[in-house]
Amino acid sequence: MMTNMEIPAQTQIQQPGIESELVPRPDSSLQNYKASDKLRSAVAIVTGGDSGIGRAVAIAFAKEGADIVIAYLNEHTDAKDTKAEVERWGGRCILIDGDVGSEAFCNTIIETTISYFGRLNILVNNAAEQQVCDSILDISSDQLERTFRTNIFSMFYLVKAALPHLKKNARIINTTSVTAYKGSGHLIDYSATKGAIVAFTRSLSEQLIGRGIFVNAVAPGPIWTPLIASTFSSDEVTNFGKKTPMKRPGQPDEVAPCYVFLASQDSSYMTGQVLHPNGGEIING
Repeated sequence: MMTNMEIPAQTQIQQPGIESELVPRPDSSLQNYKASDKLRSAVAIVTGGDSGIGRAVAIAFAKEGADIVIAYLNEHTDAKDTKAEVERWGGRCILIDGDVGSEAFCNTIIETTISYFGRLNILVNNAAEQQVCDSILDISSDQLERTFRTNIFSMFYLVKAALPHLKKNARIINTTSVTAYKGSGHLIDYSATKGAIVAFTRSLSEQLIGRGIFVNAVAPGPIWTPLIASTFSSDEVTNFGKKTPMKRPGQPDEVAPCYVFLASQDSSYMTGQVLHPNGGEIING
C-alpha cells in the first residue's frame, strides 16, 4: 500500500471520475496481501468495480479465488484495466456498463451474472455519487433524486433481483461512509443516503438472517479515489484526508480486506454490522 504521498491540485469534470487520470494513481494493488483461497469458486458482483474501492475489492476477491462481475457507469478504460487485473490473478471477469439508478439495469446485472456463471454468492453494493453544495437551498430536486437513486435505490433494486438466487451463506456487503455517522455540511444529500444505507443494512440483516444470508457494511473514511477529484476543488483535493487522526487519506487496498473478511467464513458470527476503515475517526457507530 502507498501511504506516504502528496496529492497535487487537480479536478475532473465528470463523476464518478477516471482513475487513469489521477495523480498519483490510487493503490489497488494489494501487493502485500496474502490470499488463502477464502472465496474459492465464489461469484461476486461489485458495483462501481471499475476503480477506487471497487477495483481493490474486485482484485482482492480474485486473489481469494472468486470470479467477478463488474458493474460500472461508463469508465470503459478503467473497467478494462480492472478486468485485466482480475484475470491476472486467475479470476474470470465480465463487465456490464449502465446506470445502477435504473431498476431495469440492476435486473440486467443479476440476469447476466446468472446466465454467465450460473450462480451468485456475494453482492457488493458499492457504486455511489456525490455533489458538493454549501447550502441545502442549492440542492435541486433532480440532484436529490439522482443521489438517492444511485446510492440507495440501487441497493433495493439489486437485492430484490438477486434474492431468488442467493442461497445459505451468501453475503451482501454495502458501502456506506464515515459521513453517515459524523455528517457533512457540504454533502447533505450524500450523507443522508449513507445513513440510509446503515439502516438498510441493519434492517435487511434481520429479515434475511433466517435464510442464512449475511448482510454487513463498510464505512470508509477519506479514501483516494476518482470520486474525490471529480467532487472537490483543487485546494480541497490537495488537503484531502489530512484532518484524520492519521493525517492522510487512505488507499483503496487498505479498505478491500474489510470486504474480504465480510465475504468469507471469517465473519460467520457477524451480520447487521459495519466496519470502519477511516484513519482513526471515533464515530461510536
